[in-house]
Amino acid sequence: MKRIGFIDYFLDEWHANQYPDWIEQSSGGTMKVTCAYGKVDAPNGRTNADWCRDKGIELLPTIQAVIDSSDYLIVLSPDHPEFHEELSLLPLQSGKPTYVDKTFAPDRETANKMFERAAQHNTPLYSSSALRFAPEYGDARDKEIDTIFSQGPGKYSNYAVHQIEPIVSLMGVGAKRVMSVGTELAPALLIEYPNGRQASILHIQNSPFLLTLQYENGESARVTAEADFFAAFIDDLVHFFKTGISTVPPEETILVITLIEYGSKAREKPYQWIELPVPEVKQ
Repeated sequence: MKRIGFIDYFLDEWHANQYPDWIEQSSGGTMKVTCAYGKVDAPNGRTNADWCRDKGIELLPTIQAVIDSSDYLIVLSPDHPEFHEELSLLPLQSGKPTYVDKTFAPDRETANKMFERAAQHNTPLYSSSALRFAPEYGDARDKEIDTIFSQGPGKYSNYAVHQIEPIVSLMGVGAKRVMSVGTELAPALLIEYPNGRQASILHIQNSPFLLTLQYENGESARVTAEADFFAAFIDDLVHFFKTGISTVPPEETILVITLIEYGSKAREKPYQWIELPVPEVKQ
């Protein structure tokens, strides 16, 4: 059995609560979360000690202790990406396959640093929103896309990744600029790709995750992410741990973070194009 270690800002949060059972089921019992570290206790939940006791997982006092006790590593803190660089500093030097939960980094500069650190230490690194793996989006991967309109719930700060990740996975890494065309209550972005292609996102509370696609061959589609995209994501995560190979190219993760960061800048200057920086991921 392969051992997985959790590293989190605090452990009593939704992803940490679900992932252990899902990983064990997906791996057929060949992988198990056995130890964990939390920087602080949950402000409105169980302490790290109580969480570990309830889960039957060993609480360790340091990140290095988790690294030493694990074959694979998961850096969580899904709603506090500002801690990802700190929490992943030692894991990315470990050489052990490491998954960093969404949203990967708070900004493009940090994201580049994290990938560079992993590359310097030959540490397989992977990050993604689970929405990338929504089964309903699969048919679009084999078609040339002219336009995507994406709609989904949640706040821009921690849910924009769930709309931007599928767009980047389907349209690629050539995005040129971004414009804010929404309101405070319903943030919306327009993303320009080469050759006149476009994508847009809209946050509407209590909305499903929905994509409307116009293909270059004149066909169109409207799909809602209703199947268990988390199950598909966990299967992909288990595959990553087994092989050390990520199905998500680093340059796509960098663009996702860039669009979130520059989308925030665009929201400060509505209806003005904000140019995106030239890609600089080093392999």
